[in-house]
Amino acid sequence: MAAHDLDHLRTFLTVLRAGSMSEGARLLGLSQATASSHVQALEQQLGFRVFERTPGGVVATPRGVALGRRIAAHLDALDDVYAPTVAGETVTIDLGGAAEFLSEVVAPRLDEVAGGSDVALRMRFGLAEPLLDELASGAIDLVISSVRPVQRGLSAVPLYDEEFVLVAAPAWRDDERPLDTIPVLAYGDELPIVRRYWRSVFGHRPDGLTLRAVLPDLRAIRAALVAGAGMSVLPRYLVERELESGALVVLHEPEFAPLNTLYLVTRTGELERRPRLRAVADRLGEVVRG
Repeated sequence: MAAHDLDHLRTFLTVLRAGSMSEGARLLGLSQATASSHVQALEQQLGFRVFERTPGGVVATPRGVALGRRIAAHLDALDDVYAPTVAGETVTIDLGGAAEFLSEVVAPRLDEVAGGSDVALRMRFGLAEPLLDELASGAIDLVISSVRPVQRGLSAVPLYDEEFVLVAAPAWRDDERPLDTIPVLAYGDELPIVRRYWRSVFGHRPDGLTLRAVLPDLRAIRAALVAGAGMSVLPRYLVERELESGALVVLHEPEFAPLNTLYLVTRTGELERRPRLRAVADRLGEVVRG
């Protein structure tokens, strides 16, 4: 492969990660016209379009996204050969995951996870599937995912088992009301977490429950529960302090609590190639499991 072919691939990958032709050009120190010409030359050589041009900029085509996944690790490895990490240089590692888990479990022990002044962590909050797509394209380095990835080029190891509990303010338990008469606070309109708990514990759908509110943030649900707004199903790590203080109580103790495995996901081969990333992944596992 000629040197200019690598330049074209590198320009394409940078634009893909930046999400903008102008920003990709800026990161590479190129003019926007030069970056655009690199991408056009690459498309001519490949015989398909890697970006769709829109009034708002460029959007990767499905084949463009697939190409990015194929070449990202290889180009990154070449860049490491030509520009090795300088001793003492700070490396930024992007970690994606659910806002609640990163905020409640990881953020309080940030120094332990980073492990020193030579690593800076940048957190990205979001849903599992979009974050895994960003990981595959090289935009982020690690993802704590609630689903096992199916994308090629990604590797996952079990990190943590979330235990789900049905909780409410003590007044609802003391009132001795049947569960199906207590209003529900949910993460989504379809009661996703509550529905899973009901099916796992009671063996049927949560039909007949009264939905009080939909709050797309588990921490907001926790706050509303403490205020006495109703009941909900939350991961135990999120309500541990409230259960210990008595601000919340468990309404039902099943024989087997529903669990959901969280996975630590990386691009295949990245941990072996990047010692600092491997060290962060190892410390993250220690912190979460500890």
